Amino acid sequence: TSKMEPQVKSESKFTSEKNGGASIVVDDEALSPTDLSEMLAEGTKESHDRAENCQFVKDFLRGRIQRELFKRGTAALYFVYSALEEEIEKNKDHPHIAPIYFPTELHRHEALARDLEYFYGEDWESQISLSAGTKPYVDRIHEVGEKDPVLLVAHSYTRYMGDLSGGQILKKVAQRALKLPPTGEGLNFYYFEGIHSHKSFKQLYRSRMNELELQTDTKERIIDESNRAFGFNMMVFTELEETGKMIKEEVQDVGFGHSHAEIMQGGDINKCPYYAAKMAANGNPTYACHLAMMLLRHPPCQVALAAWVAALAVFTACYLL
Repeated sequence: TSKMEPQVKSESKFTSEKNGGASIVVDDEALSPTDLSEMLAEGTKESHDRAENCQFVKDFLRGRIQRELFKRGTAALYFVYSALEEEIEKNKDHPHIAPIYFPTELHRHEALARDLEYFYGEDWESQISLSAGTKPYVDRIHEVGEKDPVLLVAHSYTRYMGDLSGGQILKKVAQRALKLPPTGEGLNFYYFEGIHSHKSFKQLYRSRMNELELQTDTKERIIDESNRAFGFNMMVFTELEETGKMIKEEVQDVGFGHSHAEIMQGGDINKCPYYAAKMAANGNPTYACHLAMMLLRHPPCQVALAAWVAALAVFTACYLL
């Protein structure tokens, strides 16, 4: 089990919330620019922005997800978390790892195994393998765990804090786009059953990081390693993006409900709604009409148009009366 949450005291204002049955008291205002959590947030801002703007991530957020890619991404995460949590377990008594050791609350490899069983079946282990794009990430985690364990702080921060933040948005998008069961199958990775409040737990985790006794140069090395971790994540995203180009599968597109590849099967770019939308935006009336006609052929757009016409009729009637 994880260690009991500490009481972090200060003269400033506090918030107190319950997490996992223990009280967490965290100072909201006593952060310093030299605190590791603040240095990491500032020092990884550019890497974070680059990762968020990868095409794979942007498509994901739009709900344009190929089920096969989601499965492969889940497999990649399984290998990453298996390595990370193996090294954390080996180093759980290390003075810089013990304060942020929360296996019950954070560890993900078992949840990912359940997701893989859902997607691949009982023999899932024989169907997945460590990809070329994920291997450098896994190798680096094992390297720092063996030679420089303090850098595991960087990998833990990058993964777990991201999972508790933006990861929760991805969970909702994936569930809707892939039509996954509302009971959570296939999305166990995103459910932190041991954490009652994501916000208060993140505050606790950051306070534990800030209490680590670290020299400035060590903090800088942790920031560098965290940026390196973002780079490894981007390698995985890029590999998935490239794989997606070779997989012919309908994409669950929130806007049109059909994949770009499906629409473009005939090879005529004029049939592409994205191209038509771009040309219409540039002031070409032919493509504006073309886009309107394509939209009207899609049932969701027909429903939206009917609702708009009805609303306009009500407004007109009220105005005339």
